[in-house]
Amino acid sequence: MRKRVLLSVASFLMVGALHSGKALATDAYGFSGTTVVTGRFGEIDVKAHTVPADFWQLRLKTLGQSDLFVQSNKWDAGGSTGWHTHPGPSLIIITAGLVTAYESDDDDCSPHVYGIGTPLGNTFIDSGGDDVHVLRNETSSEARGFSVQMIPPFGPSGRRINAPHPPNCPLTID
Repeated sequence: MRKRVLLSVASFLMVGALHSGKALATDAYGFSGTTVVTGRFGEIDVKAHTVPADFWQLRLKTLGQSDLFVQSNKWDAGGSTGWHTHPGPSLIIITAGLVTAYESDDDDCSPHVYGIGTPLGNTFIDSGGDDVHVLRNETSSEARGFSVQMIPPFGPSGRRINAPHPPNCPLTID
């Protein structure tokens, strides 16, 4: 089982390296991310629930070590993260302004606007893996937020994998 996991991680890194070159990737602009804190966890096997059992449940299990990053993010007016993915999930909270998310696997490339007071709210989850997306500030005011990312122990440089602009999204969305 561990050999299969290690092979999958190695394959993922090789694919990420192939897609991280400037010729294929879309660059971030007007966006900055600052790591607030990071930590490394050993194997995790947590199961939590509340009574009644169908009210709230959580299951988090990893094999091997995981790195956790708390990131402070800022989008200038018109700023963009560029198309990218992560090797693990991110929990995202928008604390000021509005951020519009586009997903490469959405046939219509529909905008999803997040922020305080929006119909979708100010929180969302990026599942990572093959979830290629871009987060843009399409307003004239600054947007801010935080993300909590859990990934395999690749180090900070392995947290983000640049991706090419998907063909189903208009060229103005980058």
